[in-house]
Amino acid sequence: MGTFRKKDLKTGLMVVLSALVYSFAIKGFVRAGELFPGGFSGISVLFTRSMSEFFSISIPFGLVYGLLNIGPTLLVYKVVGKRFAVFSVLHYVLVSVFTSVFPVIALTGDIFLISVFGGILGGLGVSLALNANASTGGTDFIAIYASSKARVPVWTYIMYANTLVLVLAGYLFGWEKALYSIIYQFCSTYVVSQRHMRFKLKTIHLVTAFPDEVTRSIYASTRHGITRIWGEGGYSHQEKCMLYTVVNAFEVDDVIEAAKSADPRVFISISGAERVIGNYYQKPLE
Repeated sequence: MGTFRKKDLKTGLMVVLSALVYSFAIKGFVRAGELFPGGFSGISVLFTRSMSEFFSISIPFGLVYGLLNIGPTLLVYKVVGKRFAVFSVLHYVLVSVFTSVFPVIALTGDIFLISVFGGILGGLGVSLALNANASTGGTDFIAIYASSKARVPVWTYIMYANTLVLVLAGYLFGWEKALYSIIYQFCSTYVVSQRHMRFKLKTIHLVTAFPDEVTRSIYASTRHGITRIWGEGGYSHQEKCMLYTVVNAFEVDDVIEAAKSADPRVFISISGAERVIGNYYQKPLE
């Protein structure tokens, strides 16, 4: 129970930090530059602004955003995990509170700088939540669900969907801010795709004279399967065993530590894996 509570506390602190960073990106860059955010936030802004300007009907942003999140939240709660859904709800509630409290701070009047650095900061906020096994809600829910099914990152496709929303915003309200908003989305998506480690895979080859000990140590640490390939050292002509495994990027350090604890002289080679087809253990979200 103590370990569980410690893990929850760490996740909670990361969610709060993520919400602060993301809220600052919204108020200090998106709102200051009058950009259109992506995802469900962008759809909500587009809908409420359209209703106000074309039909003179005022609808609260929070109401539309909350309604849009109900379906994905229930889906993630049922399919992905209760803990993930709860911390994700906490995140977008905190963002709603922080963005209501924080004033709009114009750090610069240069719209290009606002688009680039706002996107970087927004992407950092999103990735902090994702790496803590939470999310910012909205289209992140859809991305996590799709990624867990396909076992590959889908952030690029989310950016394409956001771009369609921004093109519609440009058609309705003017192209300049919409095009700068696309730059914001590109920078944000790039940061998330680089920083989110869950669906990045690494291939690891280990050459050792103690395959049994190294295999047991790695398996106890990561639960991933390992394939043995026997061979001979080209210089020493001694029999060696090469161990082959694929792990998530965030597990690489654990594998190295486990292998070196069993064989301090183990030789390790690490390379990227585009994707895995077949029986691969992916630690589930809770």
